[in-house]
Amino acid sequence: MTGQVLIVDDSLTVRMDLVELLEGAGISTVACANGAEARAAQETFRFPVIILDVLLPDADGVELLAEIKNAAANQGMGNQGTAVILLSTEAEVRHRIRGLSTGADEYIGKPYEPNYLVARVRELIRRSQPEQSTIKETILIIDDSLTFREQLRSALQEAGYAVIVADNGEEGLRLAAGLRPSAAIVDGILPGIDGATVIRRIRLDAALRRLPCLLLTASKETSAEIQAFDAGADAFVRKGDDLGVILARLKATLRAAHAQDAHHEPLSLQGPKKILAVDDSETFLQEIAVALRNDGYEVVLARSGEEALDLLAVEPVECILLDLMMPGIGGEEACRRIKTAAVTRDTPVIMLTGVEDRNAMIQGLSAGADDYLAKSADFGVLRARLLAQIRRKQFEDENRLIREQLLRKEMEATEARAAREVAEVRAALVEELEQKNAELEAFSYSVAHDLRAPLRSVDGFSAVLQENYGDKLDEEGKKYLQFVRKSAQHMTELIDDLLSLSRVTRSEFRREAVDLTIIAHSIIERFRQMAPDRQVEFLTSGSLAVIGDARLLTIALENLLGNAWKFTRHRPRGKIEFFSTQSADRKIFVIRDNGAGFDMTYAGKLFGVFQRLHAADEFEGTGIGLATVQRIIRRHGGRIWAEGEIDVGATFFFALPEEGPVVGDVG
Repeated sequence: MTGQVLIVDDSLTVRMDLVELLEGAGISTVACANGAEARAAQETFRFPVIILDVLLPDADGVELLAEIKNAAANQGMGNQGTAVILLSTEAEVRHRIRGLSTGADEYIGKPYEPNYLVARVRELIRRSQPEQSTIKETILIIDDSLTFREQLRSALQEAGYAVIVADNGEEGLRLAAGLRPSAAIVDGILPGIDGATVIRRIRLDAALRRLPCLLLTASKETSAEIQAFDAGADAFVRKGDDLGVILARLKATLRAAHAQDAHHEPLSLQGPKKILAVDDSETFLQEIAVALRNDGYEVVLARSGEEALDLLAVEPVECILLDLMMPGIGGEEACRRIKTAAVTRDTPVIMLTGVEDRNAMIQGLSAGADDYLAKSADFGVLRARLLAQIRRKQFEDENRLIREQLLRKEMEATEARAAREVAEVRAALVEELEQKNAELEAFSYSVAHDLRAPLRSVDGFSAVLQENYGDKLDEEGKKYLQFVRKSAQHMTELIDDLLSLSRVTRSEFRREAVDLTIIAHSIIERFRQMAPDRQVEFLTSGSLAVIGDARLLTIALENLLGNAWKFTRHRPRGKIEFFSTQSADRKIFVIRDNGAGFDMTYAGKLFGVFQRLHAADEFEGTGIGLATVQRIIRRHGGRIWAEGEIDVGATFFFALPEEGPVVGDVG
């Protein structure tokens, strides 16, 4: 069982009429009389479109609609699922609102307008299967000559095109709006409107004006070609030409059209359009419905302002015909509410009244109506006004789209320009910073060289004095001489630390696997060799592997472990622990000691340059080590912090990202 449309209606007359209507339009169908047959049909085939009666003998059409939509959602089909058109008597407004609120893609009242129904079915098929439109380019042939039409169809199909045909201009325009072909080949002489008029209407339609059109004519007069191009044709072809010439011109026209950008599909003037008519007079409503349905409109009827507002909340329309004088919510108040609601404010409203009255007209237009018209048995003026409002709305939508596209392009250009400027400024700042850092480093080395020379002299001569004349000095003199030597050595350490701090910023960053366990044990072993009498327990645990710069991480550990070693000197047995823990996205390393500790009140100063939390004469140090550590950790994309308690100990934490270092501004 295959078909594009599943028809579900318990009326044999309706089923047969829909089958004949759709099959005649080239749309295959499967017809069912009740819900059980419909469910069985769906189990064997997925229908792009289902036409579903609201009232069935064994099922509620709206409940069946919910089943269909839920099944599509569970299968993850979304917009590629089945589109559903509900069909019911127009008088049952509550069914319309309930069906559209449940998820119906369209609701058409009985009696339905055949052209509107076919056009909506085609449009929904195209939307539910957009991938089909990319398989072949589709050519629309509009020609009343069966012989020539079939010859051209065969030639196009042999050339690889899909073909649809129409034998008059009105049908051709409807097919163009519903199926959106790749190009149209239009005969100049047609019953009803001629080919030139067909092309003019296409060019006046924002949804179709990009459609490439070739005008065919049997005339050999030069004026025929001029008239074709005046009408807006892209190419002119004589019927007497070889079919190969027609195919060549078509191919060239399509090639030119493909270069154009067409992302938006606005409402077509030739496509299906829905009108809401609101009037408390049932007689006038039915007259409007008959007149407009004959023109191809789908007409939705509401008997009050309240019904109209409820319908508009669930169903968009192309235009609203609104009676001014109605009980309850009258036309003036209904119009005001329509024009203040975001979803309906742009919908054209034509106010209708039974009397021609200047004050009533001013009243209606002041409420926001787009046009005002006295009721009449002759609906010719109403048709013209209606089409004018739909055309105006289409042009406004197109202009709004153009403005939005221009604004979006302008914003994108502005953002790109701003991004370039930011990148240029950042690059300039980085270059300036690097230059200043290089100058600072050069200055630091120069100053260090100049300072080390006198310091070596001070330390050297102090050593000579201590060695040659130490026995001639009293205890106070020896103490002073020792203090001089210690100060000189401290100054040397300070110079080394300053150079180390500057090198952290400027040095090349190397990314590699580093085992901090090996580095830490090597550092502690060196401390033990320098102070063999010290009893310090050193423990490591957990994974201490990391991706980073081994040289910089060694400097960081030398400072952290060095502090822990110094601050446990007064403990009978010092203890230092080095281990790791894991957070959500980072590995946290911990170095804990049982030394002097510090007051958490001053924790914010800990990583500042030249900051001390202990007296200078109590623990030696330059006050630069922790600032250097912080720069190293930041350069790895991590952070460092500390906790402490006086006479209990200190704990330092530093976190590094799992994926490796992120080199940035170290501050």
